[in-house]
Amino acid sequence: MNPPDSSVEDTAAIEIRRRRLLYAGVATAAALSGVGLALWRHSESEASEAVDPALWQLKLATPNGNSLALQEFQGKLLVLNFWATWCPPCVDEMPLLDRFYRENSSKGWQMLGLAIDRAESVQRFLREFPVAYAIALAESAGPALARSLGNLSGGLPFSVVVGGDGQVIQRKLGRVSEADLTAWATL
Repeated sequence: MNPPDSSVEDTAAIEIRRRRLLYAGVATAAALSGVGLALWRHSESEASEAVDPALWQLKLATPNGNSLALQEFQGKLLVLNFWATWCPPCVDEMPLLDRFYRENSSKGWQMLGLAIDRAESVQRFLREFPVAYAIALAESAGPALARSLGNLSGGLPFSVVVGGDGQVIQRKLGRVSEADLTAWATL
Protein backbone atom coordinates (compact mmCIF):
# COMPACT_ATOMS: atom_id res chain seq x y z
CA MET A 1 0.00 0.00 0.00
CA ASN A 2 1.03 3.49 -0.72
CA PRO A 3 0.89 6.17 1.98
CA PRO A 4 -1.65 8.97 1.43
CA ASP A 5 -0.34 11.86 -0.61
CA SER A 6 0.01 14.67 1.92
CA SER A 7 0.76 17.28 -0.76
CA VAL A 8 -2.73 16.83 -2.24
CA GLU A 9 -4.29 17.27 1.21
CA ASP A 10 -2.14 20.35 1.88
CA THR A 11 -3.12 21.86 -1.47
CA ALA A 12 -6.82 21.26 -0.78
CA ALA A 13 -6.55 22.82 2.69
CA ILE A 14 -4.73 25.84 1.26
CA GLU A 15 -7.41 26.25 -1.41
CA ILE A 16 -10.18 26.13 1.22
CA ARG A 17 -8.38 28.78 3.30
CA ARG A 18 -7.94 30.98 0.22
CA ARG A 19 -11.63 30.75 -0.59
CA ARG A 20 -12.59 31.60 2.98
CA LEU A 21 -10.28 34.62 2.95
CA LEU A 22 -11.67 35.70 -0.40
CA TYR A 23 -15.26 35.43 0.86
CA ALA A 24 -14.35 37.30 4.04
CA GLY A 25 -12.65 40.03 1.98
CA VAL A 26 -15.65 40.39 -0.32
CA ALA A 27 -18.02 40.54 2.64
CA THR A 28 -15.85 43.15 4.36
CA ALA A 29 -15.63 45.24 1.19
CA ALA A 30 -19.41 45.06 0.75
CA ALA A 31 -19.98 46.12 4.36
CA LEU A 32 -17.55 49.04 4.06
CA SER A 33 -19.14 50.09 0.79
CA GLY A 34 -22.53 50.12 2.48
CA VAL A 35 -21.22 52.24 5.33
CA GLY A 36 -19.50 54.58 2.86
CA LEU A 37 -22.69 54.92 0.81
CA ALA A 38 -24.72 55.65 3.93
CA LEU A 39 -22.24 58.33 5.02
CA TRP A 40 -22.16 59.83 1.54
CA ARG A 41 -25.95 59.96 1.33
CA HIS A 42 -26.09 61.46 4.81
CA SER A 43 -23.60 64.15 3.76
CA GLU A 44 -25.93 65.12 0.89
CA SER A 45 -29.11 64.86 2.89
CA GLU A 46 -30.81 67.39 5.03
CA ALA A 47 -28.65 69.16 7.53
CA SER A 48 -29.77 71.07 10.55
CA GLU A 49 -26.80 73.17 11.57
CA ALA A 50 -26.48 76.87 10.99
CA VAL A 51 -23.73 78.22 8.80
CA ASP A 52 -20.87 79.85 10.64
CA PRO A 53 -21.87 83.50 11.23
CA ALA A 54 -18.42 84.49 9.94
CA LEU A 55 -19.63 83.52 6.44
CA TRP A 56 -21.86 86.58 6.32
CA GLN A 57 -18.92 88.84 7.20
CA LEU A 58 -16.86 87.78 4.17
CA LYS A 59 -16.16 90.16 1.32
CA LEU A 60 -14.91 88.51 -1.85
CA ALA A 61 -13.64 89.92 -5.10
CA THR A 62 -15.76 89.48 -8.20
CA PRO A 63 -14.32 88.63 -11.61
CA ASN A 64 -14.78 92.26 -12.73
CA GLY A 65 -12.72 93.56 -9.79
CA ASN A 66 -15.53 94.72 -7.52
CA SER A 67 -16.14 93.53 -3.98
CA LEU A 68 -19.13 91.38 -3.00
CA ALA A 69 -20.29 91.24 0.62
CA LEU A 70 -21.89 87.92 1.47
CA GLN A 71 -24.05 89.81 3.95
CA GLU A 72 -26.15 90.80 0.91
CA PHE A 73 -27.36 87.17 0.74
CA GLN A 74 -28.14 86.75 4.45
CA GLY A 75 -31.79 86.08 5.29
CA LYS A 76 -32.66 84.70 1.85
CA LEU A 77 -32.83 81.26 0.29
CA LEU A 78 -29.36 80.79 -1.12
CA VAL A 79 -27.51 78.25 -3.23
CA LEU A 80 -23.76 78.45 -2.76
CA ASN A 81 -22.00 76.61 -5.57
CA PHE A 82 -18.27 75.93 -5.39
CA TRP A 83 -16.80 75.43 -8.86
CA ALA A 84 -13.73 75.89 -11.04
CA THR A 85 -13.16 76.44 -14.74
CA TRP A 86 -10.92 73.34 -14.89
CA CYS A 87 -13.64 71.08 -13.40
CA PRO A 88 -15.74 69.42 -16.17
CA PRO A 89 -18.73 68.52 -13.92
CA CYS A 90 -18.73 72.10 -12.62
CA VAL A 91 -18.90 73.49 -16.13
CA ASP A 92 -21.56 70.92 -17.12
CA GLU A 93 -23.90 71.95 -14.30
CA MET A 94 -23.66 75.71 -14.79
CA PRO A 95 -26.45 75.94 -17.41
CA LEU A 96 -28.74 73.99 -15.04
CA LEU A 97 -27.89 76.30 -12.15
CA ASP A 98 -28.33 79.37 -14.34
CA ARG A 99 -31.77 78.21 -15.48
CA PHE A 100 -32.74 77.37 -11.86
CA TYR A 101 -31.74 80.86 -10.79
CA ARG A 102 -33.59 82.55 -13.66
CA GLU A 103 -36.76 80.54 -12.91
CA ASN A 104 -36.63 80.98 -9.12
CA SER A 105 -35.06 84.37 -8.39
CA SER A 106 -38.52 85.96 -8.48
CA LYS A 107 -39.49 83.52 -5.70
CA GLY A 108 -36.73 84.83 -3.43
CA TRP A 109 -33.92 82.46 -4.39
CA GLN A 110 -30.37 83.78 -4.51
CA MET A 111 -27.37 82.03 -6.02
CA LEU A 112 -23.68 82.63 -5.62
CA GLY A 113 -21.02 80.79 -7.57
CA LEU A 114 -17.77 80.65 -5.62
CA ALA A 115 -14.91 80.09 -8.05
CA ILE A 116 -11.92 78.23 -6.71
CA ASP A 117 -9.82 79.56 -9.52
CA ARG A 118 -7.74 82.51 -10.69
CA ALA A 119 -9.50 85.72 -11.70
CA GLU A 120 -8.14 85.62 -15.26
CA SER A 121 -9.46 82.10 -15.84
CA VAL A 122 -12.90 83.00 -14.47
CA GLN A 123 -13.08 86.21 -16.53
CA ARG A 124 -12.18 84.34 -19.72
CA PHE A 125 -14.71 81.58 -18.93
CA LEU A 126 -17.58 83.98 -18.15
CA ARG A 127 -17.00 85.93 -21.37
CA GLU A 128 -17.72 82.72 -23.25
CA PHE A 129 -20.34 81.25 -20.89
CA PRO A 130 -22.09 84.07 -18.98
CA VAL A 131 -24.52 83.34 -16.14
CA ALA A 132 -27.23 85.49 -14.58
CA TYR A 133 -26.26 84.74 -10.98
CA ALA A 134 -23.48 86.33 -8.95
CA ILE A 135 -19.95 84.94 -9.13
CA ALA A 136 -17.23 85.65 -6.58
CA LEU A 137 -13.62 84.55 -6.39
CA ALA A 138 -13.06 82.25 -3.44
CA GLU A 139 -9.62 81.37 -4.85
CA SER A 140 -7.33 79.66 -2.31
CA ALA A 141 -9.75 80.31 0.60
CA GLY A 142 -12.46 78.32 -1.21
CA PRO A 143 -11.51 74.82 -0.02
CA ALA A 144 -11.50 75.89 3.65
CA LEU A 145 -14.84 77.64 3.20
CA ALA A 146 -16.30 74.54 1.51
CA ARG A 147 -15.01 72.36 4.39
CA SER A 148 -16.69 74.67 6.91
CA LEU A 149 -19.96 74.03 5.05
CA GLY A 150 -19.59 70.24 5.12
CA ASN A 151 -17.40 69.33 2.13
CA LEU A 152 -14.82 67.33 4.04
CA SER A 153 -13.42 65.65 0.92
CA GLY A 154 -12.76 68.91 -0.92
CA GLY A 155 -14.41 67.63 -4.10
CA LEU A 156 -15.96 69.82 -6.78
CA PRO A 157 -18.57 70.81 -7.65
CA PHE A 158 -20.11 71.31 -4.24
CA SER A 159 -23.41 73.07 -3.58
CA VAL A 160 -25.06 74.08 -0.32
CA VAL A 161 -28.63 75.30 0.07
CA VAL A 162 -28.98 77.73 2.97
CA GLY A 163 -32.38 78.76 4.27
CA GLY A 164 -33.38 82.30 5.12
CA ASP A 165 -32.80 81.41 8.76
CA GLY A 166 -29.14 80.58 8.07
CA GLN A 167 -29.63 76.82 8.45
CA VAL A 168 -28.02 74.44 5.98
CA ILE A 169 -30.96 72.75 4.27
CA GLN A 170 -29.18 70.60 1.71
CA ARG A 171 -25.70 69.68 0.51
CA LYS A 172 -24.71 68.20 -2.81
CA LEU A 173 -21.21 66.96 -3.61
CA GLY A 174 -20.91 66.37 -7.34
CA ARG A 175 -22.87 67.60 -10.34
CA VAL A 176 -26.44 68.71 -9.60
CA SER A 177 -29.23 67.05 -11.54
CA GLU A 178 -32.63 68.22 -12.69
CA ALA A 179 -34.11 66.15 -9.84
CA ASP A 180 -31.95 67.97 -7.28
CA LEU A 181 -33.04 71.35 -8.56
CA THR A 182 -36.70 70.34 -8.72
CA ALA A 183 -36.51 69.21 -5.09
CA TRP A 184 -34.75 72.43 -4.06
CA ALA A 185 -37.41 74.55 -5.74
CA THR A 186 -40.02 73.10 -3.35
CA LEU A 187 -38.08 74.02 -0.20
